[in-house]
Amino acid sequence: MALNALDRHVALIGFMGAGKTTLAGEVALRLDRCAVDADRLIEGRVQLPLGAFFAKRGELEFRVAEAVIVRDTLQAATPSVVSLGGGAVKTAEVRAALAEHALTVLVEIDVDAAWERVRGSDRPLAQDEGDFRRLYEERQPLYREAADAVANDADGVILAAAGIRHELGALERLGELVPGTGPVALVTDSTVMGIHGAAAQTALGDRLVSTHELPRGEEAKQLHVVERLWSELTLDRAGTIVALGGGSLTDAAGLCAALYLRGIAWVSVPTTLVGQVDAGIGGKTAIDIPQGKNLVGAFHWPARVVIDEALLETLPERERRQGEAERIKTELLAGRTLDVRAAAAYKAALCLRDPHDRGPRQWLNLGHTFAHALEAAADFDLPHGEAVALGLLAALRLSGRDAAPVVAALDPQPVEVDRDRAWEALLRDKKRSGDAINLVLLGDGGPYLEARSPDEVRTALDTLIS
Repeated sequence: MALNALDRHVALIGFMGAGKTTLAGEVALRLDRCAVDADRLIEGRVQLPLGAFFAKRGELEFRVAEAVIVRDTLQAATPSVVSLGGGAVKTAEVRAALAEHALTVLVEIDVDAAWERVRGSDRPLAQDEGDFRRLYEERQPLYREAADAVANDADGVILAAAGIRHELGALERLGELVPGTGPVALVTDSTVMGIHGAAAQTALGDRLVSTHELPRGEEAKQLHVVERLWSELTLDRAGTIVALGGGSLTDAAGLCAALYLRGIAWVSVPTTLVGQVDAGIGGKTAIDIPQGKNLVGAFHWPARVVIDEALLETLPERERRQGEAERIKTELLAGRTLDVRAAAAYKAALCLRDPHDRGPRQWLNLGHTFAHALEAAADFDLPHGEAVALGLLAALRLSGRDAAPVVAALDPQPVEVDRDRAWEALLRDKKRSGDAINLVLLGDGGPYLEARSPDEVRTALDTLIS
């Protein structure tokens, strides 16, 4: 089973009328990939509309032509988003090509809705309602066998492509959601352990071989903490680290997984709003050093991200506000209102487009150049969300945009830190390039990256400090 679509095609399968072609176009746009409609390719190859091809040559010959087109498309090196005809999975060669080259998503539709959409069309297999319904039932087992995930909208397809499972009550099914069959080490902190640890341990069952507690918050992101975790682990290379906690916990545990035995699998289970809309997604792992935040890290994509919004019910109000800053940041980038699921999908799409943060993924740093500098100057005692809220103010002002929405939602207040120390931390920020300071800003067309002068950036930073 494919875990994500980082270097694979996204293939959409499902019954007639499910909307696969339309959905493929939307997903392809968000992932900056080409959308490929297998049926249209077949028509181009045989120089006949599908209905005429069926009538003239029959379904068997059509399936042979379809299998060749799908195989050739999926063997292409550049990943795309491919929509397949409703019966493509009947052919063993197609199923084998999907398993080898694609992250396959079943686009669900119930039979009544499907019939309403296609009745009266020229689709050759949708002329008789009774036959249509029988065909629907016959194909369901094949769809389930071929699919790596199930979705019914673009956000769902993108989440599946990123290896993210968003589901209320998912913690109770954690044992099923952790890929593989090898041993598991659960990494959490004392607070989360007291609230959710027992449920996680029960769900992991016999695969759980050890449990490890890290300090809370940014204290977890220290070299000596990760070093201690390395010394405690007994996993072999088939093992998996399950990181259950907030963004700092998943950062530290993910880095541990990236380097332990030169890299083992890990699963991110964010328990905070910050983690569920931002920190737990995309495979950025890191620890802090005195000179700055996240200056030592690695890209290590999680085998799965499990987002269970039920875990947010126990979140203290201040912690929830930290996550609101990241969610509002994502809304500013997207230019539309986003709930947790949609915010996670927005970030997942950018990370799939740019897994190593060399292009559009940098948009997610909106406000963060300033935020990280303030956090470092505060010895990481300033909550990340509060720092991000301040950073958003600076970014919007430098963009010439109204900061009122951020003020109204987050009410960020200047912080008392050493100005020179904050400036020194900003100059060490990993988004800096030479003398220029690269900032993510917002224009009428959305986010963009622009270099600003040190004097201008220093002035903006100083407005955030009391």
